[in-house]
Amino acid sequence: MKAAIYTQKNDLDVFLYLSRFISELDKRGVKAIVHTGTAENLQFSANFKTFSNYEGLASHGVDFFFSFGGDGTIVSSLYYIQDLGIPVVGVNMGRLGFLASFTKENLFGYLDDILRGNTNISHRSVVEVHLPEEYDIFPYALNDVAISRRETTSMITVESYIDNEFLNVFWGDGVIVSTPTGSTAYSLSCGGPIIAPDNNNFVITPIAPHNLNVRPLIVNDDVEVKFRVQSRAKHFTLSLDSRLVHIPVETEFSVRKAQFHFALVHPNDLNFYETIRQKLLWGQDRREHKNS
Repeated sequence: MKAAIYTQKNDLDVFLYLSRFISELDKRGVKAIVHTGTAENLQFSANFKTFSNYEGLASHGVDFFFSFGGDGTIVSSLYYIQDLGIPVVGVNMGRLGFLASFTKENLFGYLDDILRGNTNISHRSVVEVHLPEEYDIFPYALNDVAISRRETTSMITVESYIDNEFLNVFWGDGVIVSTPTGSTAYSLSCGGPIIAPDNNNFVITPIAPHNLNVRPLIVNDDVEVKFRVQSRAKHFTLSLDSRLVHIPVETEFSVRKAQFHFALVHPNDLNFYETIRQKLLWGQDRREHKNS
């Protein structure tokens, strides 16, 4: 069995923790395949087989992908995994952590269950952007695709179509197309709804719309959403999760569901609604009461 190890952190605490983790894998006969940047930054004494891209990861025949960090680290792991279907174990070493279901404190207690497959796997939808051929970008996003203004304080105009049927013209700072996974990210901060990850939907969320009667819209994820942007500036910004590309206005492009899923590992005793309660402090009274 082989396990990929990936982190964007490079401090001493992470080095010590990963050294212990790799030792625990070795005791169980699991070979560690370490991300090239992780191996170089943390300067392990042992020489590990490494990967730096999709092809490198695919060549090793990895069984699990362990992501150490926050949700951003998990999201960025999509670049390496893509359609390989490797289950991702998110270990929260960051802050909020909607996606990372394990903590650095409890991971070792769950490790045997993870390696034996005694866990739940949530298959998350991925969104894909189709741009003209001259744009050589990684076209997939786990959370969302966002259209926003660039180099201007003026509103932009976003013309939108669903399956070639006219939807709306959004006036404001932009528009977000979010997966259920991304419904707790940027879309949520713009007033979008929270969607359970097993739903087959996208959310189209306006960013600071000028028309106050424009609200987020939930659509089936089997549709194609087309956009055309107008602005006083020459370019607008298109973001795929945390990756940015600047596109000339009037460029037509589309967003649709990718043909593969992202497999996220969860403990058997944890579900989405419990995660929401924990992270958003639902059902908890945070007020301080004085003794009468």
